This record gives sequence, C-alpha cells and structure tokens, in this order.
Amino acid sequence: MLIIGIAGGTGSGKTSVARSVIERLGADKVTFISQDNYYKDHPHLSFAEREGLNYDHPLVFDNELLVEHLKQLKSGQAAEAPVYDFASHARFKDRTVELKPCNIIVIEGLHVLSDENLRAMLDIKVFVDTDPDVRILRRVLRDIEERGRSIHSIHDQYLKTVKPMHEAFIEPSKKYADIIIPEGGKNEVGIQMLSILMEQYF
Repeated sequence: MLIIGIAGGTGSGKTSVARSVIERLGADKVTFISQDNYYKDHPHLSFAEREGLNYDHPLVFDNELLVEHLKQLKSGQAAEAPVYDFASHARFKDRTVELKPCNIIVIEGLHVLSDENLRAMLDIKVFVDTDPDVRILRRVLRDIEERGRSIHSIHDQYLKTVKPMHEAFIEPSKKYADIIIPEGGKNEVGIQMLSILMEQYF
C-alpha cells in the first residue's frame, strides 16, 4: 500500500492536484481522504465560540483519528471518516464517508506535513507551492461561492489566522516534501510525474 500526502497553503491547488492524479489513475483504484473532514468537533461550544476558533492551526485537526484510520486501512480494514460542515463549524451527526483499503491512498490538506505522527505514515510527501496572491484570490472566490462568507469576514480571517499560520506552520513544512509541485493543478508535468510514480503500485 502506498500512502501519499499532499499539503500546501489555502488555495494552492492541492485539491486540484489530488483530483487530477486520481482521475488519471481511476477513482476506483484510489482512496481519497480530505484532512478537512478531520477538523475536531466541539459540541460543547456555542456557534459563536466555534466560529471564533483558529481553523488554520495544526492542532485544530483530529490527526490522532486520521492516523488511526490510516492504520486500519493498512491492515485491510475499512474506516468511517467524519464529514465536516463548514456552515455550522461542526461534524455532521448522521453522515460519514466510508474509506476502503486500496493499494493507493491520497491524503490532502493544509497540515498533512505539519504533524510528525501523520507525516510518518506517508510514503510520498508532496507540497503544492503557489504564489500568495493567487492563493488568496482563490480562497476569496471559494469562501464566497461555496461557503457563503462575506468579503469582510474573509479579509479579517486571512490577516488574523490564515497568513500567520501559513508562515508559522505550512510554509516550514515544505522542507519535509519529497516532491514540490509549483502552481498546483496547472502543472501538468508535476501531475504526470506523480501519476507515473503511483502507477507502479497497481
């Protein structure tokens, strides 16, 4: 079994890289895991308190559960991943995603390379490196169109948590990468190279 971690800053194109690789290899041959679904749940907090949490810090992720699920998959057992609702800042109580053991597992997320225990589970570590101006513009569009955010809330969050957390944790995690792919999903050569590496595990 080959486990690949794809990290990078917000809006870097890491999801596009993961989807492009999976599309080339065949969705039925790859198990995809989004680290976004592993945001910790805080049912004891009010909505206002949950809304005020720093969602760009590595400790906001339940990486212990993610690592446990990876161990289950490596042993040939399926796992049930939580599903996170960004509108309510909580996990759905009645929804999970079944993760099936495959020869190739792709994990994508902000802090896939930031956590030592998670990093130790990865066979190939990828960092998607994209210009900050491009990343913030992509984030603005995504948060408005997909998450119903206002431009003011995006601006405030970017300056308060997104930018400082990127500089403190995400950018430094690039040093752990085996492969760096500039410009995300637009880098056809990088995606093709990664796909070729993965094909040998079928």
